[in-house]
Formats: sequence, C-alpha cells, structure tokens
Amino acid sequence: MEDNKTQQKKTYISVLALTMMNVSIVAGIANDVQQSFYGLASVTYFAIGAICFFIPTALVAAELASGWSNRGGIFRWVGEGLGKGWGLTCLLILWFQLILNFGMGMPSFTATIMFYTPNYDAAVKFAQAPQHELLIMTGWIILYWVLTYLATKGVKAFSNIAKYGVIIGSLIPLAVMVILAIVWVAQGHQPVIPMTPKGLIPKWNGMSTLALAAGVFFSYTGIDTNAAHIKQLKHPEKDFTKAMFISIILAFLIFVVGTVIIAMIIPEKQINVLYTLYSVFRILGSTIGMPWLYMVLVWALLFNTIAMVVTNMAGPSFMLGQVGGSGFLPHWFQKNNKHNMPAHLMYTQIAGMTVVAYLVKLIPNVEGFVILLTQTITVLYMFYYILMFTAFLRLRYDQPNRPRSFKVPGGKFGAWLVGGVGIISSVFGIVLAIYPPAQVKAEVGSPIVYVSVILALVAVVLIVCFVLYQLSKKHPDWVNPNNKFAPFTWEIEGLKKPGKALSNVPTTVMSKDQNPMGMPIKRPYKPNEQVSVDIVKADENNELSTDES
Repeated sequence: MEDNKTQQKKTYISVLALTMMNVSIVAGIANDVQQSFYGLASVTYFAIGAICFFIPTALVAAELASGWSNRGGIFRWVGEGLGKGWGLTCLLILWFQLILNFGMGMPSFTATIMFYTPNYDAAVKFAQAPQHELLIMTGWIILYWVLTYLATKGVKAFSNIAKYGVIIGSLIPLAVMVILAIVWVAQGHQPVIPMTPKGLIPKWNGMSTLALAAGVFFSYTGIDTNAAHIKQLKHPEKDFTKAMFISIILAFLIFVVGTVIIAMIIPEKQINVLYTLYSVFRILGSTIGMPWLYMVLVWALLFNTIAMVVTNMAGPSFMLGQVGGSGFLPHWFQKNNKHNMPAHLMYTQIAGMTVVAYLVKLIPNVEGFVILLTQTITVLYMFYYILMFTAFLRLRYDQPNRPRSFKVPGGKFGAWLVGGVGIISSVFGIVLAIYPPAQVKAEVGSPIVYVSVILALVAVVLIVCFVLYQLSKKHPDWVNPNNKFAPFTWEIEGLKKPGKALSNVPTTVMSKDQNPMGMPIKRPYKPNEQVSVDIVKADENNELSTDES
C-alpha cells in the first residue's frame, strides 16, 4: 500500500519535456552562425554529421537505455560493458568539460551585452571594443550562480525551464526567421549565395574542410546527457527512445534552417560569429518596419541560454551524485538537498566555472586560450563517445540475450556499422582537434606548445579520474547503504568484472529488491539464467516495478 502511495506521489517528466531538455543541450540558432560561412553546403555538412555521428549516438543511447534503464546513464552503460573505472571516467569527463565550456563562454556574453538595448550601432562598436569586461562578466557569472540555485530545486523545476526555454529561445525565433525570410524574398531581395543543387556540394579547401565536418560532429554532442533522468519517465524504455528521435529531427531543423537563412542574407566576408545573428534579425525586421526586432531576439535567446545552463548544471551533477552514493565520492559530495539534488556537487562545478571564466579574461591572449580549451573539450568529449560506442559493441557480445525494448537494427552487422561509424567519427574528431590550425603561431605560439598544452590538460582530467577511482576502492566507507543505485548485472551474476553472460533476465528484474551498489548482493543470479517470455514481455510493458520506483 505504501509503495502505491509512493508511486502516486512520484513526479514524472513528459516526453515533450525530455525532448526539449535534449534540444536545449544540443541545438540553438546561435550555433548556426559559424556554419553559415559555408553557405548551402552547410546543409550537406549537417547531414553528414547527423548520419556519421548524431544518428549513431542516438541509436546506441536508445538501445543502451532500453536494455539497462536503471539509474546512471553513461556510467551504467559503460560500466556494464567496460567496468566501473571507465564508467566513472565518462561521468567525470562530462562534469569537467562543462566547467571549461561555460567558463570560456563568458567573454562572448560580455562582448554582446549592448545588444539587449535598441541601439544597434553602439552595440556593434562595443562588441568590437568591449569596456569594463570584468564587471560585466561578473554580472553574467552571478546569473549563472542563480541558475545553478534554480537547478538545485529539483527535476520538475529544471525540466519546465528547459521546455519553455527551448520553445521561447529557439523554436519561436526560428519560426519568425522562416516567415520573415519568405517576406524578404517576396520583396525582391536576392540571396547572396546560389540557391541551386550545385551549392550543396562542399568545396575542398584542404584540412579546413575536414575541420568543418568535425565541427559539425561536435555540434551534435550531448544527446545522451539527459539519460540521467530516465527513471523520471513514466515508461522509461519507450519514452526515452521516442524523445531521442524527436530530438534528432528538431535539432537538425534548427541547425539547417537557421544556417541557410543566415547564409542567404549576410555575405560571407561580413559574417561575425558574435553578432551576425542579430544583424540577420535586424535586416528581417526592417522588412516589416521593425528593425529593432533583433533586441527581441536577444532577449528570447536568453531564455534558451537559461534552459541550457540549468539543464547542463543539473544533468551531469545529478548523474555523478547518484554514482557517488555507490562509493565513488566522499560523503560531502554525495549529500543531496531536500529536492534530492546534489547541491554540493553543483556549486563546486559552478565555482570551477567561475575560476576558468576569470582566467580566460585575465590572460592577454584570450583567443589562444579559448582555442586551447575548446580543443581540449573536443578531445575529452570524443574519447567519452569512443568509450560509449565500445561498451555498446562489447555488450552485444557479452550480454546478447539481455532484453532491450529497442535494438539497433541489422543484427551484429548493424551494430558494427553504427558503432564503427561512431568510433571512426570520434577518432577523426580527436585527430583534427589536435592538428594545429593555420593561425596557431599568432594565437598560441607554436604547434609544439599547442599540442603539448592540449595533451597536458587532457592528461590532468584523466589522471583525476584515475586517482578518484583508486581512492574509492580504498574507501569502502564512502558507500551509502541507502543509495538507490542498483548493482551492475555482472556483479549480481557473481562476476568480478564485465564478462560473458547468456542470461535473458531483464536488468530491472535482476535489480528488484537488491541491496544497492557497494553492498553485498542480496539475490544472486547465474550468468546463464533464463526466465519465461512472459516475464520479459511484462518488463517491456512496464508492468513490473523495481526498487528504484
């Protein structure tokens, strides 16, 4: 009876909310400007990125989530296939990359602060020569701290913020862009790029062409991040898969439509990454006598930024906090607030971001520092995806009979095709991130310095991951006996590490009534244990409850 009451009180995330959380992490029309340099060919690049990286990532994440839907997301999946140490590494990479990413983004926000006013010319001048940067950046950092505080209020709060933030900050502005672009063309304006099928063919410009393709891959990263909240879905396996594929469609449309409209209106030589999007809206607004429309867009995009920050600050820390209670973090980092959010972890992350933000601004060569951090994040993120794709392939062989409500089609050939393309794309991204760009001498000093700094920063993060994992093995007292994190299937089956298991027992059935991770296994299963088809079907239909409900 008490379980029924608990079930009734549980707060669920809708498919729409999770979809918007995914889109808020992956896509936004502010990301379209950089690709607009390549005109209509950017559509081809986005299609290549979707086929080679985005779709494989979504397919693999959907299968992993449907087969191993217990708490943990990437840690659960990689830990099942490769072991606890690599699973923890993935989570920490995700956590650290946000510190670097948000920190180095502060100077851009600072330079565009004047676009929140109706004085466009003054805004452009300020963006080209900002003043009082530290003071303005401090204001943005305070906003980020406030948003982190909101994220600590629980999953219901930040899922709603993400939902409305994406609608107001991405979908509505994109719809306005489409309508006004049609009006702009109807008034007799000519696109500055050739709108012919030939324009879809990319021009070969050496390594920079390949760098663009890799840049598109990076645009699609993060689609798997919100797997941390799979247990907040009413029907985890089905709803998560549905949200993933809707997210693919929406993200692709946001990227392609926005990029093409920008390329149609602004000549390539006049594109400025900081404020070209606002210029586009000013031109489009002028077609209906509203040149100040850019200011409305800027405020609307702020909602998307808020959604992105809140979702990102909540997701990785939420996952890491869940894992921490299983013995991987000291007790202080494990502590949750009354909303069941790891507030200490989240505030530690925002504190790290603050340090990086001021470091970026206080170092004379800001551009060089930002490039180094960007490429470091790229290497870390691509390594993260290599581990995910590898775990997926390993699980196809080690746990072939484990029920999955969604499976990458094509059997083992399909698995190798999807996983192989994903791994190759990720390795390709790492190579290009380390490859010194043409402007490296002016902005960094030399190719040797460039490569050395990136490898050193990556090494620092990986060493922290290794040390923390080794410490966790020496501190069994870090385990919270009341944590809600189920053991891995290979632990329940008596294996010391991931290995061959022909069992067809669903993971949710195996975890039912078990002691949490880090504690002795309560009900062991055999690696080759079989259950009836009826039990498997009941689990797929969500008719079985688990200890995690």
